[in-house]
Amino acid sequence: MLFGAHESIAGGVHNAILRGQKATCDTIQMFNKSNNQWRAAKLKPDDVEKYFRLIDETGVTVATSHTSYLINIASPNEELAEKSYKSLKEEMERCNILKIPNLVMHPGSHVGSGEEVGLKQIAVYINRLFDDLNNNTVTLLLETTAGQGTNLGYTFEQLAFIIDLVDDKDHIGVCMDTCHIFAAGYPIVDPKEYKKTMKQFDDIIGLDRLNIIHMNDSKKEFGSKRDRHEHIGKGFIGLDGFRNFVNDRRLKKIPMILETPKSEDLKEDIENLKILRGLVE
Repeated sequence: MLFGAHESIAGGVHNAILRGQKATCDTIQMFNKSNNQWRAAKLKPDDVEKYFRLIDETGVTVATSHTSYLINIASPNEELAEKSYKSLKEEMERCNILKIPNLVMHPGSHVGSGEEVGLKQIAVYINRLFDDLNNNTVTLLLETTAGQGTNLGYTFEQLAFIIDLVDDKDHIGVCMDTCHIFAAGYPIVDPKEYKKTMKQFDDIIGLDRLNIIHMNDSKKEFGSKRDRHEHIGKGFIGLDGFRNFVNDRRLKKIPMILETPKSEDLKEDIENLKILRGLVE
């Protein structure tokens, strides 16, 4: 199993690797630019060189990047949708430079335009994205969401709907978030119900499209539609739910990434990773 966490790029992208090593990660997720700003500072050649060198030295890989939370290519506001598209394209280009294989994106919010309209718009922008990228090697991953507000992607069917409309099937996939699917109403705690949920995912989307799993417990109860991450075993999913994931042989090669709260010394990441590894039978 490949276990890791989302690590900060404060001070340069190379620092995420060092933080990953400190947190005992096999692999990490990171932002490739500031997550709360539209424009990105150019990647400095020195930082990029250090970044690749540290990957070699530490053995900590980068499984995926995560897009800025500002991006919403489902927005009915044309100006915001265009701004989002440009930012998404820039992040994909940066992933190509940094040789990051995946980029996770929350599908977006329809903000009142309606679910089908929003889903179709997402696919239109993704097709434009792949047309506009040269020699792209990055897979764009649609993240499962909790279903809060007008957010899209809270059912497997919605993600499959978008994927069906995307022309470049080789570079589109899914990131499953345990907290989000639990909050959206997919049972994962009881082993039988977990198997049923994973069968649903396989039937509707296909396990071959699952590239990353976000391992987050849930502060809110099952079906709450609320996205609130909790430390492993401290929320409503509990250790049993995570035991199902880490012992599912089909998921053996899929990076499992924490997105749980942490302090500067990363002790929470170290503890959560220790718990996850301890659940492997």
